[in-house]
Amino acid sequence: MTAKQINSPQKLDLDLLTLRIEELIKLCERLREENTRLKAAQTQLQTAQARLTDRHELSRAKLEAMISRLKTLEVEL
Repeated sequence: MTAKQINSPQKLDLDLLTLRIEELIKLCERLREENTRLKAAQTQLQTAQARLTDRHELSRAKLEAMISRLKTLEVEL
């Protein structure tokens, strides 16, 4: 056996390990990008939800004021 033949299985293992590590690095990069996009989407949704909550509260306040005025008019009649 030559030194080249002895190292061949070790080289194959090292090459496979290197490929697996490169795949894991790429996966980490994709997940990091996806996480960034998801955080941005979450921020946008939270902002939209806050706006809708504000509009809901404003509408409720206006509706309560109208009901109060109608009750006042009903009493006056």
